[in-house]
Amino acid sequence: MELRQLQYAVQIAAERNFSRAAEKLHIAQPSLSQQLLKLEKELGVLLFHRSTSSVELTHAGTVFVDKAQAILDMIEQLKQEMEDMSQMKRGRLVVGSMPITGTTLLPLVLPVFQAAYPDIEVTLLEETSAELAQLTASGQTDISLLALPLDESLHYETLLEEEIVLAVPPQHPLAARYGGGVPADVPLDILQAEPFVALKKSQGLRQLTLELCKRAGFEPNIAFESSNMETVQALVAAGMGIAFVPSLIARNAPSRFAPVILPIATRPARTLVIAYRKGRYLSKAAEAFIGAMKAVTAEAIASDWKY
Repeated sequence: MELRQLQYAVQIAAERNFSRAAEKLHIAQPSLSQQLLKLEKELGVLLFHRSTSSVELTHAGTVFVDKAQAILDMIEQLKQEMEDMSQMKRGRLVVGSMPITGTTLLPLVLPVFQAAYPDIEVTLLEETSAELAQLTASGQTDISLLALPLDESLHYETLLEEEIVLAVPPQHPLAARYGGGVPADVPLDILQAEPFVALKKSQGLRQLTLELCKRAGFEPNIAFESSNMETVQALVAAGMGIAFVPSLIARNAPSRFAPVILPIATRPARTLVIAYRKGRYLSKAAEAFIGAMKAVTAEAIASDWKY
């Protein structure tokens, strides 16, 4: 059974005449008659009573035409829905994000995206970097905001390079020595005796803290840990230790709990990317979101992230 045969049967039923139906379908009448005979043979029932003066539906024909019309209507609706999606009128997008980074970037991007595409439903999925990478690789997100390095199963587009800075308590000797009017670069090797406040082990920044200290030749003394970067910065501001913090997050710490931010001599950085599973079809909604993310990020960087 072919889709065109459904269309032919419905048109014949509407016209009650083979000649008029063939004309509306833009095919020759013999071809129309042949296709109907082929369909009736396949179904094993007679759909129309033919006579020299009229064409009438049989009982089986009435049932068939009703069902065929419903199918054709569903196909037309499906075509329209796909067209709407292709033109960004409707759709759904699952965006994964690390909670810490998402707090900084997503409030900038989402209003811009939803203003441009109000009927695209955006669902946010926040997880730790390790869990989010697994969810992205399994296709449970359309796109995700992650940091390099990534598993080979993921493809990515670079968003920005984010400097890692040192957060210290306001009364710490390092704040007086390296803060000043123009902050000076802090050598990593002088931090060996300092207590650290770090994120928990499931967080990517925890691993980055360990790697930076390892490069400087020591293992950090982690005095406190948290799953929340705001808590980390608040503990540092309260004098409980020092911490490595992404610069974008450091700039947005509440003033009441803001530590002193100092540049690190080696100028370490992490690369933020928009990732998705290799081979996954990237919808127009996802492409539009990536475009909005890049545009808003570039504008924010140009304005030094003051918003």
